Amino acid sequence: MKSDETKNWYEIINKVDRLLDRFEAFLELTTLPISTDSSLFEQHIAFRWEKRMGKGFLQPIEHPHMFDLNDLVGVDGARDEIVRNTAQFVAGYPANNVLLWGERGTGKSSCIKGLLKPFSPKGLRIIEVQKGDLLHISDILRLVRGTPWRFILFCDDLSFEEGEASYRELKAILEGSIEARPENVLLYATSNRRHLMPEPMNDNLGKEIHPEEAISEKLSLADRFGLTLSFYSFSQDIYLAIVEHYAERLRLDISRGELRSEALRWALFKGQRSGRSARQFIDDLAGRLCMKGTPPLS
Repeated sequence: MKSDETKNWYEIINKVDRLLDRFEAFLELTTLPISTDSSLFEQHIAFRWEKRMGKGFLQPIEHPHMFDLNDLVGVDGARDEIVRNTAQFVAGYPANNVLLWGERGTGKSSCIKGLLKPFSPKGLRIIEVQKGDLLHISDILRLVRGTPWRFILFCDDLSFEEGEASYRELKAILEGSIEARPENVLLYATSNRRHLMPEPMNDNLGKEIHPEEAISEKLSLADRFGLTLSFYSFSQDIYLAIVEHYAERLRLDISRGELRSEALRWALFKGQRSGRSARQFIDDLAGRLCMKGTPPLS
């Protein structure tokens, strides 16, 4: 009986040893220095920061959205500014981090995606990061520092709630950290909030002796973006201009009057006039015309 118990204990100890060996191997894997083969940046122009087994890495995007900036109608001023800033950056000249804020569906994200087409042949690469990844942004910076490419970190739909840790991490990266940001990296972010943080009315009704300091703290993050571009709701005329632009590009066989009438009904149905809803309308219209045997003109 005693020998059987001893045998069982040896089996348990061996299993624990094997488990510890696996755990040590896992720790070694997840604590290895993050590195990226520089040829990756030659072969791909867009990436997404991802995490697996606790380790972050750059995942190439095989089929990036090569949006044409000429399809952005009604936001010419903002589009031209971000193109100018990016041209300076790619040429190796001083340029600013950019915050694009405003109404949904007005072209904020498309402005950034559209930079790949004209600037990727000149060395621009875009890395998409989620808000939660900002806590690990220093890992990304170490990967790209000193490389010959120019990188835009693209954070879409960025906003913070009270007490989020990534808020202060982002502030430090933009300006304020003792570690200098690589000269070949900029951050471009989109948001529906001008100041990225909620601004409740009770900010003015709290018990702080100096409430203006709390408000100033919330405004300080947006202030660290050197270039802030605003996107507002489209007027009916701009919305219809976008619709007509896409219809002309696709050479849809429909009269101008019918096109505008249907586009307005679509906007009423969607509850908004935006570039996104205009494109959705055109996709729907093109599909319906094809089903009726009236494909786009060749």
